[in-house]
Amino acid sequence: MTSGAAAGVAGARVDSGGTKLPGILRAPDAVAVYTETQRVALTGTGTRWVGASMEVVTEPRTSPQGAELPVTLTAPHAAVLRIGLRWKGAVPQAWKFLGDHWERSYGDLEWRGIVPHRLMPWYFLASDGQLTEGCGVKTGCASIACWQVDPAGITLWLDVANGGAGVDLGERKLEAATVVTHASAAGQSPLAAARALCLRMCQKPRLPDAPVYGGNNWYYTYGNNLSAEALLRDSDLMAALAPAGPNRPFMVLDMGWEPSPEGAGPTDRGNYKFPDMPGMVTEIKQRGVRPGVWIRPLLSVASLDASWLLKGPQAGGGVKPPFVVLDPSVPAALEYVEQRVRGLSDWGFDLIKHDFSTFDLTGRWGFQMGPELTVAGWHFADRGRTTAEVVRGLYQAIRRGAGKAQLIGCNTIGHLGAGLFEMQRIGDDTSGREWPRSRKMGVNTLAFRLSQHNTFFAADADCVPVTQAIPWNLTRQWLDLVTRSGTALFVSADPAVLGQRERGALKAAFALAARPQHGLEPLDWMSNSAPEHWGGGGTADYHWYNDEV
Repeated sequence: MTSGAAAGVAGARVDSGGTKLPGILRAPDAVAVYTETQRVALTGTGTRWVGASMEVVTEPRTSPQGAELPVTLTAPHAAVLRIGLRWKGAVPQAWKFLGDHWERSYGDLEWRGIVPHRLMPWYFLASDGQLTEGCGVKTGCASIACWQVDPAGITLWLDVANGGAGVDLGERKLEAATVVTHASAAGQSPLAAARALCLRMCQKPRLPDAPVYGGNNWYYTYGNNLSAEALLRDSDLMAALAPAGPNRPFMVLDMGWEPSPEGAGPTDRGNYKFPDMPGMVTEIKQRGVRPGVWIRPLLSVASLDASWLLKGPQAGGGVKPPFVVLDPSVPAALEYVEQRVRGLSDWGFDLIKHDFSTFDLTGRWGFQMGPELTVAGWHFADRGRTTAEVVRGLYQAIRRGAGKAQLIGCNTIGHLGAGLFEMQRIGDDTSGREWPRSRKMGVNTLAFRLSQHNTFFAADADCVPVTQAIPWNLTRQWLDLVTRSGTALFVSADPAVLGQRERGALKAAFALAARPQHGLEPLDWMSNSAPEHWGGGGTADYHWYNDEV
């Protein structure tokens, strides 16, 4: 996939004020399939495209929610990597464009002018500030989708690879993706239009039973000085800060409770500092707090059947012995993952945060992904399913194992987890050590992925660390924004720095976070990647800089 490929079909463009995007809920103007050995330009008229014993069908249909365009692939004799679809038409050059990210975002989302080589995963929005249009694919699809826009048209890429190799579909017809669009109504803000597009993409989100708030110990411990006693102390703090009422706060035990390093399994017990995990869970609940726990589901140090393990040049993200990564395309390995998660639910945890699976499978973080999500030359044990299908199968197994516990995905692909996870960490880590990281990862991801909140899942822009290293005036503002946004609020509060001022602010924040909020929305996000001016549920102005060097 290259910008040259994206612009492979030329077309004239005449720019004019108020010009809309080319219509794409129709047969495309060009279709190509990329196999492991060649690029095949398909030929066709109308909705059916054929070539080299392959077929792509793009036949518009009407659902109860509106018009949509499914894209199906048949390729019985080829190992297919991706499909490219191209729609010609004038694109207004004065408009700005916003895309999403492959998994978490990394402080790099922003509205920009036309950048032909820019990859915009899953969906994109185009706006002149007054009118906003969006194009995307439905969640839970069987491909990894991204868009490119240039002055002469729009290109959709559907990655149907199996790991770093082509998928062998055999006689199976693959419904790779379903395209949907949204055009704003008069007076609809860009964020409201983005939310409307998200609702078109995900018609059955799975949401928490109440607004989510509470604590997570990571950003003041970073895995150090952990113990059951310390977690119970943190639970007492959450109970003291929370308002009265049925919606109780969470206290999440992050990485560091496991017998093995790096969160590796087996996780059927805690380490010596957590000798009685079920007993600890009971004690947390007796304090009126909901217990949560972190797990890295695919990493293990156990002696497992070699056929269960992921094989390939990336060696599961570069892990080295004694660590191994499970291959979720293997039914027995998937059952093992499900059992690991079920064990946590059986202990009584009300929330399970599962992490690292995208990195463990692809060997890359989202910011390292480009046209190819992983290195070439390896594949899952089951070559008949796409990477997206394998990942979705993993998420479904985690969902089954969790039972009644709520799930939060971290380093997971939100577009594939929507409808399965109640919550999603939508950005990379904030920091209890350096404020610029929290501004980059936290403020940016909250602003530019706010449209996914309560449309795909409850969004979690990551914790508000309350630590000695972060100036209080900046912590206070980040706390205020997350609280008033209505998204999940988790704080990492170091007991050593909590004075009357900090406790008062946290208590006020929890009182708001425990009930639904109308929510703020960024007002200057089309010109500032760390928006400072917010409106919607009231107004707020923030200053994200401490004016020091």
